[in-house]
Amino acid sequence: MALNGIQSARVAATVERVKALTAGAVGREQLERVREELYGLAAEPDLFPFSDFPAPEPGGDRFSLRYRLHEDADRTHALYLNALIPGKLTKPHNHGTWAVIVALEGEELNRVYVREDDGSDPERAQLRLADEVVVKPGQGIAFLGDDIHSVHILGGGKARMFHFYGRALETLTDRKGFDLETGRVSNYNQNFMSPTVG
Repeated sequence: MALNGIQSARVAATVERVKALTAGAVGREQLERVREELYGLAAEPDLFPFSDFPAPEPGGDRFSLRYRLHEDADRTHALYLNALIPGKLTKPHNHGTWAVIVALEGEELNRVYVREDDGSDPERAQLRLADEVVVKPGQGIAFLGDDIHSVHILGGGKARMFHFYGRALETLTDRKGFDLETGRVSNYNQNFMSPTVG
């Protein structure tokens, strides 16, 4: 996805500030500061309109399109814009790297889970719902690599979300997906990732 000059400049400035914030060890404090940086970028929603970043048409089999806005040459510091329509659901999963999600428009329900098992069985996990956070303009969410969440786009409108990751999604080959009914753990990238545009 080719950005126009203004989009490119805003994204580049935000990425440079995020890189400075995440140059050392990344904990929750650093991610809160990254979230603040993304709030600044999301404060100009008209700069990233649906006309440039369209969502899927309702009635099809796709509920989201992911646009790559930036990715470092070493495949770190990857910023995406997700354009979604109601019906988008993910199973609980982790990221394997830090992640920050901020809304330009619309709402994304995030269910946050904690593991109640000891992790000794790599094929099974017992999760407990710990929190529900509605990501919307002015209210984002941040995750460390082992944090687990699921995403739900509800309601009647489209949504646009910035997703910033410590590493490009396509490089995250050890992400885990969790089945709440069976407890089965699977590779999330292989089974559940959709392609990125751009």
